[in-house]
Amino acid sequence: MATHGIIAWLIIGAVAGWLAGQFVKGSGFGLLVDILVGIVGAFVGGWLAGVLGISLGAGWIASIITATIGAVILLFVVRMFKRA
Repeated sequence: MATHGIIAWLIIGAVAGWLAGQFVKGSGFGLLVDILVGIVGAFVGGWLAGVLGISLGAGWIASIITATIGAVILLFVVRMFKRA
């Protein structure tokens, strides 16, 4: 994997994780965990979009939107288990 690909994943993950943290209120997990949630959220969002047949297009904005949707879903689930 190229270095710029890793950097792009980190940037998209950071933005998506931060945005998801803003949408899903509650106790925060910190920047590093938000980045990790954003990266995992990108996989969740991409998988979910593929299963549902949804295409948001290509590019940074579509990637951030997809990753943010996945990260919001992931944060919601994680915070449900954290409360239980």
